[in-house]
Amino acid sequence: MIIKRLKKTLLVLFLLLCLAVILGLVKGAVHIPLVNLLFKDNAVILNLRLLRILAAILVGSGLAVSGIALQAILRNPLAEPYLLGTSSGAGLAAVIAVILGLSRIYMPLAAFLGALVSIVLVYTLSAERKKIADKSLILSGVIISVAFSSIIVFLVSLFGDEAMHEMNWWLWGSLQVYDWKLVLLISIPVISGIGVIYAFAQDLNAIQLGEEEAVHLGIDMHKVKNILIVTTSLITASLICICGIIGFVGLIVPHMMRSIVGPNHRMLIPTTCLAASIFMIVCDVFARTLFAPVEIPIGVITAMIGAPAFIILLKRGKRI
Repeated sequence: MIIKRLKKTLLVLFLLLCLAVILGLVKGAVHIPLVNLLFKDNAVILNLRLLRILAAILVGSGLAVSGIALQAILRNPLAEPYLLGTSSGAGLAAVIAVILGLSRIYMPLAAFLGALVSIVLVYTLSAERKKIADKSLILSGVIISVAFSSIIVFLVSLFGDEAMHEMNWWLWGSLQVYDWKLVLLISIPVISGIGVIYAFAQDLNAIQLGEEEAVHLGIDMHKVKNILIVTTSLITASLICICGIIGFVGLIVPHMMRSIVGPNHRMLIPTTCLAASIFMIVCDVFARTLFAPVEIPIGVITAMIGAPAFIILLKRGKRI
């Protein structure tokens, strides 16, 4: 029964993803019918839009699954890479790498280290007697995120050359990717990271019941948390290298899919990947067409949707 339901849900989401891909191909600053995109004159536009769609799928899947993992291991429904400061930490490290004149080759490593440092800081600040305090977790994440974002703005203002101003746009999130090799390179750690998280799906189901229950079931909580924190940091850092900081994806989509398929991570993770891909493609279409030919940073679109969702979840948590 569960497998049948999963197959049906995956089929519906796959069909919706196909429609979203078509929408992403034909819509933009200029509307081009799907058939016309096959003409030689439109080859460059087709290539760029395909790159944006692939980037949207990677970003949506990676951030949403990272959100699922963080919400489970930290046992907090509001946990996600952006709200826990991981994105800001990776962004700050990338900005510092640019200021120091480091090659783009080192940006993924810098972003990864920044993401890892930020999540460790949040983890340390919210820990009380070697346990994570739910009440202080989000507060610690917001503090770290605001602090790192402020430093980013300061550095961008201080080193106000053209490159840093372009990075200011990048830090608000953008799917303007021009290199297939870069996207394919980034896809390796992102897809591998999602695979690692899915491999721990059964452990995440047990952790949802409580840490003591998970330990009784033979789960090494310390090992699982460390692996998943590093994995989500790697995914986030990799994605930031191509799209900048995009918030709330790891909050909105997982909660939406939990209400549809339930909390079982074996069902939740694959369905969330598809749903998040659809969400990001549609958001990118809005970013490109809402005030065409001016493009809105996609991080602004996700924040406009995510901020109300965050408030609703916060209020719901207080009632519980």
